[in-house]
Amino acid sequence: MTAQKPLRVLVYSDDIDIRQQVILALGRRPHRDLPEVEYVEVATEPVVIQNLDAGGIDLAILDGEAVPAGGIGIAKQLKDEIYDCPPVVVLTGRPQDAWLATWSRADAAVPHPLDPIRLAETVVGLLRDRVPATVPSAG
Repeated sequence: MTAQKPLRVLVYSDDIDIRQQVILALGRRPHRDLPEVEYVEVATEPVVIQNLDAGGIDLAILDGEAVPAGGIGIAKQLKDEIYDCPPVVVLTGRPQDAWLATWSRADAAVPHPLDPIRLAETVVGLLRDRVPATVPSAG
């Protein structure tokens, strides 16, 4: 059995507490069917863009309430400018802001305050599409 390479998840917020909430909610392995997750913590918009431009990110989680650059605007820019952009989850200020996430072309939205179960279900659903299916060997 070969070890799968870890999935790389970028977590953007200017607030370290929000980044830690996300990481703690998801843990090292959000689901037993997925490889472990390696987190890339980012506090500024230019570093988000730099990481996504470089490639190797399997999912981006962006805080829509971050300042000075909110995750909703960054999501729109990423979807417009990055070829084969990985899935993006936007953390919205409230459930009613989900339409903004739709406008930004984010793949999903999770409102504050963060519900760890909802966040994990959302992230696992998006990451499953990034992991190649394993084919049982014959014999």
